[in-house]
Amino acid sequence: MAWSLPVLAKDLTVSAAASLTQAFQEMGTQFEAQNTGTKVRFNFGASGALLQQIVNGAPVDVFACADTDTMDKAVAKAVVNAADKKVFTTNRLVLITPVQSGLGLKQLADLKKPEFKRFAMGVPASVPAGHYAQGALEKAGLWSELQPKVISTQNVRQALDYVSRNEVDAGFVYASDAHLMADKVKVAFQVSTSSPIHYPIAKVAFSANAAQALKFMAFVQSTQGQAVLKKHGFGQ
Repeated sequence: MAWSLPVLAKDLTVSAAASLTQAFQEMGTQFEAQNTGTKVRFNFGASGALLQQIVNGAPVDVFACADTDTMDKAVAKAVVNAADKKVFTTNRLVLITPVQSGLGLKQLADLKKPEFKRFAMGVPASVPAGHYAQGALEKAGLWSELQPKVISTQNVRQALDYVSRNEVDAGFVYASDAHLMADKVKVAFQVSTSSPIHYPIAKVAFSANAAQALKFMAFVQSTQGQAVLKKHGFGQ
């Protein structure tokens, strides 16, 4: 998003994790229909990168990220008030392969096989899915050995794209991402994470449109919003 664009009084700017793209776009259309005159502008990307934009003063009203750690950092940096954050959905980490793959991966240790050349995952420092993946590989004692096979991506959707185009043998993404491209990728197995994958949302402390920000948050948590998330593969 080009931050130099003029923001109108009734515009609502939402920065959200890349994995929320389709679900939030659908919700944005529904929210606009129920709030005449309000235009929802989305900025999708890696949670860590979005937070850095907000810290640097980007004019954002609502922040939705793919892990609680990033939201805790937002609170620590005083761009979000702790009382304003709410967990609104959940997800699961999965390992996917191209639909035509015959590697037969069943567990993380299978990534050591010589015929398995490379896999995509988000940069752990800024992409929550990558952080979760690194944690799982470290717990399995595989991270150091497998690092040469890693193809780093700037967000989880880039990892999904690499697998869908058969450019890598596998990728760590969310179940909702795999759901999006079920015709091009298949889930090899679910990856156990050290903590549940919770998505929090919050009004940005310096929002110029606080009332509408809170209304959008309420919509995301409503029965209608939750139905959209479920449709796109997210958990309750």
